[in-house]
Amino acid sequence: MINVGKKIRHLREQKGLTQEAVADVLHISQPTYARLENGDRNSWANYIEPLCSLFEIQPEDLFKQDTLIINQNQQGGNGAFIINQLSEQLIAQYEENSKLKDDIIADLKKRLSKHE
Repeated sequence: MINVGKKIRHLREQKGLTQEAVADVLHISQPTYARLENGDRNSWANYIEPLCSLFEIQPEDLFKQDTLIINQNQQGGNGAFIINQLSEQLIAQYEENSKLKDDIIADLKKRLSKHE
């Protein structure tokens, strides 16, 4: 399963921002923000819009796997690379994350329609 907290941390670090700076944007304390990054809380969903705006991403980007797992073929010794095939477990996790993303987006749309 994609750890959204780790993804948020990675995005913050890519932007060269401190936890304090992101916490200020979200109007929360730095310790509260740190708990979001550490996965202690799943309340990051309450902050999707400002996080996506700050990091210049779409909500679904929080759930994407950024890297492919590659192994060097050591038997052939020719430096060839092979890409590991996704196991059924990884596919199930992807589908679970996709459903979670859809549920969050539906909830956010519902909240937004109440405010219009």
